[in-house]
Amino acid sequence: MKVTIIGSGYVGLVTGACLAELGNSVFCLDVDEKKIALLNAGGVPIYEPGLKELIDRNRAAGRLTFSTDVAASVEHADVQFIAVGTPPDEDGSADLKYVLAAARNIGRHMTGFKVVVDKSTVPVGTGDRVSAVIREELAARGLEDLQFSVVSNPEFLKEGAAVEDFMRPDRIVLGCAPDVAGRHAQAIMRQLYSPFNRNHERTFYMDVRSAEFTKYAANSMLATRISFMNELANLADEVGADIELVRLGIGSDPRIGYSFLYAGAGYGGSCFPKDVQALMRTASAHGKPMRVLEAVEAVNDSQKQVLGDKIIKRFGEDLTGKTFGVWGLAFKPNTDDMREAPSRVLARELISRGASLRVHDPVAMEEARRVIELDLADIPDAMARIQFCNAQMDVLKDADALVIVTEWKVFRSPDFSQIRNMLKTPVIIDGRNLYEPDAMAEAGIEYHAIGRSSSAR
Repeated sequence: MKVTIIGSGYVGLVTGACLAELGNSVFCLDVDEKKIALLNAGGVPIYEPGLKELIDRNRAAGRLTFSTDVAASVEHADVQFIAVGTPPDEDGSADLKYVLAAARNIGRHMTGFKVVVDKSTVPVGTGDRVSAVIREELAARGLEDLQFSVVSNPEFLKEGAAVEDFMRPDRIVLGCAPDVAGRHAQAIMRQLYSPFNRNHERTFYMDVRSAEFTKYAANSMLATRISFMNELANLADEVGADIELVRLGIGSDPRIGYSFLYAGAGYGGSCFPKDVQALMRTASAHGKPMRVLEAVEAVNDSQKQVLGDKIIKRFGEDLTGKTFGVWGLAFKPNTDDMREAPSRVLARELISRGASLRVHDPVAMEEARRVIELDLADIPDAMARIQFCNAQMDVLKDADALVIVTEWKVFRSPDFSQIRNMLKTPVIIDGRNLYEPDAMAEAGIEYHAIGRSSSAR
C-alpha cells in the first residue's frame, strides 16, 4: 500500500520506517528543510535503537521517501497519517496548530477519497476539528462532495524500544466513524495492519473519541503508578522499610503486577508530563477536575527534587567547592530525549548552590549540553562549572560523590573498587536503585537510594 506520514519526528519516523519495512511505499513529509536534508543525506535527527538501520535499508530499497513537498505528499497516498507534534499550550492543553495545519493541507490538495489518520496524541474531540478543517478547505475549492474519513490511531511507543513496540504491538487501537466513509476507512486500515494480526487479532475497534481518550487514559494510569510508588518510597525512607521488597510483595498480586512499580527520581519525556496535563485541562473544561492526576503531577514535580535533597542532607546547604559526578542525563535509557528530564532539575539545584559537575550520558551529551545551557543561562559561569565527559569513569575524577540519574544498562555492573578509589568520598546517591545496599556496604561505599533505608535490613 501507499502511505503518507506527515511529520518526520519521533512518531512519524518510527511509523514510516516500520510500515516501509513491511513492504509499503511510504512518503515522509516535514516542513523542516534541515531535517529532510539530514534524512536524505543518511542522517537521523533522533536516537532510537534500530531506527537508522531500518531507514537506511528501506531508503535503499526505494520504499521510503523524505520530502518537503506538501502537494506530492497528499497525492502519494490515500492513507494520510498525521504525526506532528502537539506541544503543551500556555495553559497546559495540547496545542493543535500543527495537526490542524496538516489537515488543512490535505483538504487543499486532495482529489480523491482519503483516510486521514490522527497518529499524534490529541485531546478528545480533535477528530471532529480535523474533519471540520478539511471540509472547510474542500468547500473553498467547490468540492463539498469529495469523501474522506478521519481515523484515530494513537501510538503506544516506548522511547528506547519504539521499533520493537511498533513491529510487535500488544494492541492496535483504531477509532473509526460509523458512517459509510468510516467503514471504508476501517477496511483500509484493517488491510494496512493485517501483518500484525496474523498470529492473533491485536486490533481494538472503537469510535473516534474513545480511541483519542484511550491514549491519554493509558499514559495517565502509568504516570499514576510511578508517582504512587515514589510517594511510597519516600515514606519507606522515613519508616525504615525497603521499597524494593515492598515492590515484590505487591507486584506478586496479579491485580497489580510488576510493571511501572519502580521508585526513582521522577518521570520525564515528551509523553507523561504533557499527556497528564492535557487530560487535566480537558477535564477542567468540562467541569470535572481530575484530582488524582493533580496529585500525580505534584508528586512528580516534587520527586525531581529528591536527589538534590539527599545531596544537601549529606553535604550541606552550601556546595561551593564540591564536585559531583553524574551518570545519565536523558529522561530514560536508550534515548537522547532531554524533555522534562530529572537531570535538568538536579543540575540547576547543584549549580545554583555553588557546586561543579562532571556528567556523562551514553547518547544524550549533545542534546544535554544544549538544553542545560538554556536552563542555566541566568546563572553566571554555570557552564564553566559543568564538564561533559566522554567516558563514564571520567566523571569520578575529583568528585565528592557519584549521582545516578538514568538507569542505562552500562551503569549496572561497574567496577565498585575503582569507583571507591577514584571518588574523594566513597558516596553513591542512586536515583534509580540500581544496586543492592548490602553489596555497597561490603564494597565500602556509602549508598543512598530511593526508599531503601539501611535500617530495613
